[in-house]
Amino acid sequence: MIEIIPAIDIIDGKCVRLSQGDYGQKTIYNENPLEVAKMFEEAGLKRLHLVDLDGAKAHHIVNHAVLKSIASNTKLIIDFGGGLKSDDDLRIAFECGASMVTGGSIAVKSPDIFIEWIEKYGAEKIILGADARNEMIAVSGWLESGGQDLYSFINNWYLKGLRKIISTDISRDGMLAGPATELYKKIVRLVPDAYLIASGGVSSMADIIELQDAAIPAVITGKAIYEGRISMDEIRHFIR
Repeated sequence: MIEIIPAIDIIDGKCVRLSQGDYGQKTIYNENPLEVAKMFEEAGLKRLHLVDLDGAKAHHIVNHAVLKSIASNTKLIIDFGGGLKSDDDLRIAFECGASMVTGGSIAVKSPDIFIEWIEKYGAEKIILGADARNEMIAVSGWLESGGQDLYSFINNWYLKGLRKIISTDISRDGMLAGPATELYKKIVRLVPDAYLIASGGVSSMADIIELQDAAIPAVITGKAIYEGRISMDEIRHFIR
């Protein structure tokens, strides 16, 4: 069964969602991210994708207090990303309760540092963030092009031992237009034993079932939950 991973994106300590990664298209859904995380936990979800959007812009961890609050008050397995650029950022993230961290921009701009993280912490604690627009990698909170095609980028890090990948089709993120299923199928064919987490565009449980039928291991969903397109009751029923 596909694993459903809810997303909480943080700006100014609040739970928000952007559309297509545009900071100018921000909607605040809840001023208390811990309240949202507890709702996910009560529904039976085990994982949480927590993104520090302030950190992505600032190029260093910013909302570590939110991470610590959620990690201290729930049993959710948290993967944390957004602005992680230094050893100190990773130390703070893990000390504040992250089980895993996601690195995207760092894997493009400073691959030597990213390799050091894999060697220091282990590949099981590092997730490759492979976010793309028109199948080209985008970095720095999706504000810049990484100058690499998505598939070569993923394959390069797969050959270096990484097996956990989050891939977001930026054009669909926050748009509730359906997931890029064909893109994810290509990635699965390229790296069949990787743990691919699809992200972007999910609008309903039908979309999640479509990804499951395509043999995608996991899916991140955020806006569909916040907009009431997917209910906690639907998630409870699906998990059972």
